[in-house]
Amino acid sequence: MTTQVVCIVGADEAGRGALAGPVVVGACTIPLSSFSVIIRDSKILSPIQRETSFQWITEHCSYGVGLADAIFIDTYGILEATQFAIDQAMIEIQKFTKPTYVLMDGRDRFWFNYPNSKIIRGDSSEVCIAAASIIAKVTRDRIMSDFAKEFPQYGFEIHKGYGTAAHFAAIEKYGLCPLHRKTFLKNIE
Repeated sequence: MTTQVVCIVGADEAGRGALAGPVVVGACTIPLSSFSVIIRDSKILSPIQRETSFQWITEHCSYGVGLADAIFIDTYGILEATQFAIDQAMIEIQKFTKPTYVLMDGRDRFWFNYPNSKIIRGDSSEVCIAAASIIAKVTRDRIMSDFAKEFPQYGFEIHKGYGTAAHFAAIEKYGLCPLHRKTFLKNIE
């Protein structure tokens, strides 16, 4: 009789509702041993806490990251783009571990090669999903901060591409840039 090691992977996305930049998916396992950082829903952690947790997760856990850029989102839609990013993240994590079950944050149905469940507010209730949310958010925030150097007039380093008043004011003043999701901004040209 063979014993299969249980490997639960959490998955979460960041940037699905943003007006600019990619949607990013993180997938992560958490070792059963204790951890010395705060692992909670990335949205409730401070930037410093997220960075500290991100560093620990990337040093001690198996993880994968996938993304779909604004062009992909505009071409195929946000759900298909999220699925594409999920697929990439799962390919990455499979280089390090073989998942036996996937827990995905949210209510939308996505396809996996493994048994899976979706959990509404899973990033608040499942530590592996919370870790995946940290991976996704920190990765996306870093991407948007890098894009801020190329497009400084938009303030991406501050709002990360979400629909803030400052972002809408920049769009009104400068128009759209290649990072903007045109399908999310149909009334603005």
